[in-house]
Amino acid sequence: MVTLNINGKSHQADVTPDTPILWTLRDVLGMTGTKFGCGMALCGACTVHLDGQPIRSCVTPVAAAAGKKIATIEAIGLSAAGKHVQDAWRELDVVQCGYCQSGQIMSATALVAKNPNPSDADIDAAMAGNICRCGTYVRIRAAIKLAAQKAHGPARAAAVTASVEEA
Repeated sequence: MVTLNINGKSHQADVTPDTPILWTLRDVLGMTGTKFGCGMALCGACTVHLDGQPIRSCVTPVAAAAGKKIATIEAIGLSAAGKHVQDAWRELDVVQCGYCQSGQIMSATALVAKNPNPSDADIDAAMAGNICRCGTYVRIRAAIKLAAQKAHGPARAAAVTASVEEA
């Protein structure tokens, strides 16, 4: 039995210490927002935060989460950065099929929380390994910039929105 702090609440799970966080979340605790993609930490669909850092939950054992805080897509909108990212995603119609979006949003939220003005290179580095089969990368990048602007300054947000609408 392991105890995990997930989205600010304590959860007991009857799993072995080497069980991946992903399967503990989905199969044991019923939190299905975090997706299974490749199982090898290559696609990013399974991204969650561990003490604020994005990690691939498909290869991270629950033992690595002992004494740490896990945040999932189910609660990401409760953080200021997460709310801005989700709002920007909706405003710019980022989602197509949606399968990768929980992982995309988790990685984007970690970036927006740390960086008030991410460059294209910053976004590329933070989002590396988050694959979108629908190819919405241009809208993802624009949404991250918009979310950062909203999180760190409303006047800058209006300018980003206007430049996206012109494109």
